[in-house]
Amino acid sequence: MPELSRSVRTAYLGLGSSLGDRREHLRRALRALNAPGAKVRVRAVSPIYESPHLGLQAGDAERFPPHLNCVARIETTLEPLELLAATQAVETLGQRQRDTRWGPRTIDIDILLYGALELRSARLILPHPGLAERAFVVRPLADLAPDLGLPDGRRVGDLAASEAICAQRLERIEGEANDLLL
Repeated sequence: MPELSRSVRTAYLGLGSSLGDRREHLRRALRALNAPGAKVRVRAVSPIYESPHLGLQAGDAERFPPHLNCVARIETTLEPLELLAATQAVETLGQRQRDTRWGPRTIDIDILLYGALELRSARLILPHPGLAERAFVVRPLADLAPDLGLPDGRRVGDLAASEAICAQRLERIEGEANDLLL
């Protein structure tokens, strides 16, 4: 019996890297996500931003290297937990180590939004729980979709203009973001 086709969903992924050739890690992750047969199509990539390390301990921003961050708009037929498995497989390909919680990493990929879905499970929370408080997520997301509404009704562009987001250290890196897919 032929498999019924799944509907295509739009999702947003946050990508970050703080070790080694950070830009190359982002590039390789995006290429792996977009590979033939991956059931993910990267449709747009935000500009890249550099942000201080967000850690669990006071002083982590000074102790650990800064991150390069971007957001990708994707289309996928994968269900949320399948997409999580796919992003974690790409992290593994990128030699992501999971030995230090919130520690430095070669590549980190978070599912920020999956359509308007709200989900709370042991493995995945959607929208991503830190999305609205982190400038390194909100600003690149606003570059891609300023009018995008979150499930709670807030607009991404309004969040990006908020005092809390504007007060965070964040530097836009020059260059074309979509060249990460080349």
